[in-house]
Amino acid sequence: MDAASAARLLLASLTEAPAAGVWSAPGRANLIGEHTDYNDGFVLPFAIPHRTAAAVATRPDGRIRVASTFADAPVEVALEELDRLFPSAVPRVPEWAAYPLGVAWALRALAHAPAALPGLDIAIASDVPVGAGLSSSAAIESAVGVALDDVWELGLDAVRIAGAGRRAENEAVGAPTGIMDQMASMLGEPDAAVFLDCRSLAARTVPLRVREAGLDVLVIDTQVRHAHATGGYGERRAACERGAAELGVPALRDVAVDDLDRAAGLLDETTFRRVRHVVTENQRVLDTVAALEAEGPRAIGGLLIASHASMRDDFEISVPELDLAVDTALAHGAIGARMTGGGFGGAAIALVDHEQADAVGAAVRASFAAAGFRAPRLFTAPPSAGPRRDA
Repeated sequence: MDAASAARLLLASLTEAPAAGVWSAPGRANLIGEHTDYNDGFVLPFAIPHRTAAAVATRPDGRIRVASTFADAPVEVALEELDRLFPSAVPRVPEWAAYPLGVAWALRALAHAPAALPGLDIAIASDVPVGAGLSSSAAIESAVGVALDDVWELGLDAVRIAGAGRRAENEAVGAPTGIMDQMASMLGEPDAAVFLDCRSLAARTVPLRVREAGLDVLVIDTQVRHAHATGGYGERRAACERGAAELGVPALRDVAVDDLDRAAGLLDETTFRRVRHVVTENQRVLDTVAALEAEGPRAIGGLLIASHASMRDDFEISVPELDLAVDTALAHGAIGARMTGGGFGGAAIALVDHEQADAVGAAVRASFAAAGFRAPRLFTAPPSAGPRRDA
């Protein structure tokens, strides 16, 4: 059963009211540009085929109830109570519910007459792997965002809905993420990546022509789960902010590769390595866009490899399973490979010849088994479309 059908079925178990509709939005993989988004930098993600669906029915009592196929029980509050729940550094509802309720809170703040908005039942189902660095959270936020934009007749564009999703993640869930994930989910197009300037929010699609080049994007979900709302992610962001402050710039976006020699003399070793990753990663995004447009996807392998090395050595967000996935894929013919997402687990991507995808996948599975790691989940992920109304 697909996510849209599962969401519709769950909604029918909640209420006898007719569904206003079912909307869905994709997860994303990041081709390149990791931890650059909250540094006002550049990113190049693409939407994946896996989607989250939200089935919605209105209700007349001014309350909002959210339910999910991956949660035991629904969560229900009054719409006006959302302003008392959020913002909050720690979710005051179960964390999974803070995502859709946070989106409702953020969108309600944008409404001209929030008191006139109808109550809602929202049923959520998803086939985006959770905790794999494929932005299952942004898929929830985007699916709920486009659903509520339609049902509440808000008339918002994709960028404002993405912004509401980011606000939910930052201020309702407490995860200090940038806006890349939401923008990738909202703006995804088939066979294209989204080139996003995270300072101006200017975005354009960059054709990938992966299948035309005889390639597949192989996703290797290590099954090592991570969470952005805890630990290392926040520490890396704090290091970046500290580095920018000590270098006297608004954000690391404003530091060029040529400035790194000066930075090395001003920063402690750890902060410098964090800064070096972000500065060089920004340049790698620009170089990747240029290579794709001039030569196509076969020209970007070295940039993907360099990106992973930077995340492993300078930003220190990789784990042994990710390193093994990347190294094995490269050893068995991948053009390029890197971890994708926030790190500390999750997934890697490998750009492989179509006819070699199965062999590369088999080699990765064998290497994980030999290392005693949990079996990875592998699938190809053609760049896909953004949100849509499914019913």
